[in-house]
Amino acid sequence: MSVLPPLRRLRQAPRHLLVCERGHARDARSRHAARVRDHAYNCRVSFLIPECGVLPEVLKSTIADVGQYYLVRNLSVHELVTHEFIDAFVKKGSCYALTYNTKIDQDNTAALLPNGKLILSVDKDTYEELGLQGRPSQYSGKKVMRYIVTVDLTDSGFHPDSKKHNRVLWALKEKKPLEFDFLLAWYNPGAEGSTLMSYFSKNQIQALKPKITFSTLRDLECPVLQSNELQGKTDESCSTEELFEWLGAVLNQVSLNNKSSSFLSTYCCPQPNTMVEKAFLCTITGFIIPEKIIQLLEQLCCYFGEPKLAYWLTLTVHGFADSPVSWRESEHGFHKGGENLYNFVIFRNLDYWLQMAVGTNDDCPP
Repeated sequence: MSVLPPLRRLRQAPRHLLVCERGHARDARSRHAARVRDHAYNCRVSFLIPECGVLPEVLKSTIADVGQYYLVRNLSVHELVTHEFIDAFVKKGSCYALTYNTKIDQDNTAALLPNGKLILSVDKDTYEELGLQGRPSQYSGKKVMRYIVTVDLTDSGFHPDSKKHNRVLWALKEKKPLEFDFLLAWYNPGAEGSTLMSYFSKNQIQALKPKITFSTLRDLECPVLQSNELQGKTDESCSTEELFEWLGAVLNQVSLNNKSSSFLSTYCCPQPNTMVEKAFLCTITGFIIPEKIIQLLEQLCCYFGEPKLAYWLTLTVHGFADSPVSWRESEHGFHKGGENLYNFVIFRNLDYWLQMAVGTNDDCPP
């Protein structure tokens, strides 16, 4: 009996995917806004502006207006499929819901996408008790232990008197009630009528605001980039992969000194690079919806409307590690880290690089 193949698999690094595309922010065919909208569940947004010490007022106001979200305790999933909720929120704007403090590889989880799709990721026992149609998780392995159930709340056949609606409501309310703490957000500018706070007033609901931190990085070595050179050019510019790795080190406050005495990191900034006296870093943490990220991205593009020393800036967005989906409705798994994130590099001429990254248990980003 040979034990070499299993040992070889153990030594293999987990698969990661990094997809890069290039465009121009003012090109009518640009897909940058669509890419942001496709990534519904975001827990951290960071932007880095080299050669910037003080943030312009318009950017400060955009950050301040990133919006509040809600934490609803012990909310039954069946309340999200009632037609009162669907008519008030799902059909009037973009409604986002995600189970809070659940582990995608261990617990039952749920998410409501802004397109009206309710996604349930449940274990085998729960799936069999629910009796709703679904499919095996593509990350279950040979022995299926997890299933994905998708319910389209906006389907024309999902009306109050339909068999489909009654069956789903019965399954979630009586046959196998599912209850979670949920993060909720709703985007509908100028909307009148019910709000999430008033609608769930009988539940334990709490309004939350994202946490915002500012910092100034001093004497930062930055890679030299050329917008038309994704692969970089020897002695002239760094590649998109080198930039992505460097940015990860900066955002995680890893030293770039490359000292042989360091037991933590010997990483250094890729070549060629340039030293900037200061760089502005802002990080927003919370339940951040795509519409607010698009507004921030637009203001970052407008930053170059007046002459600036910076040749480029970055906007990095991290998705929830335990979300049941990453991009669009693509199933997301945790494996070892649950990575799903994207990064924009916006250049002075408004060219951009878009880097989309996922871990092992994910489909290729769009």
